[in-house]
Amino acid sequence: MEALKDASHLYEVERRAEHAARPGFRITELQLSPTQKVPWHYHNNVSDTFYVLAGSLRIFLREPKEEVRLAAGESYRVAPRRPHLVTNGGATSATFLVLQGIGEYDFVPLV
Repeated sequence: MEALKDASHLYEVERRAEHAARPGFRITELQLSPTQKVPWHYHNNVSDTFYVLAGSLRIFLREPKEEVRLAAGESYRVAPRRPHLVTNGGATSATFLVLQGIGEYDFVPLV
């Protein structure tokens, strides 16, 4: 698949807010309903660090296969080029920050 500079049109979220955007680094806040997800993808150059503000997240990873569950106050870093999918891990909305950097952002969707 081709790398995208903006993938927000590929999936729905309850809320999306950009808190910082600098060359090579950005912080985005997302809120997922219990049925929403960020689809399988990876980033060529940047890592994703997830920090849960409210609710819980499930992060599914490949290469190697792994599942990470995060509660409010917990964080996890996904290395560049590691495929991952993010889902809400609970019965209520989940709100989290995604810190992305350091490097040029892209989003490579996986089928």
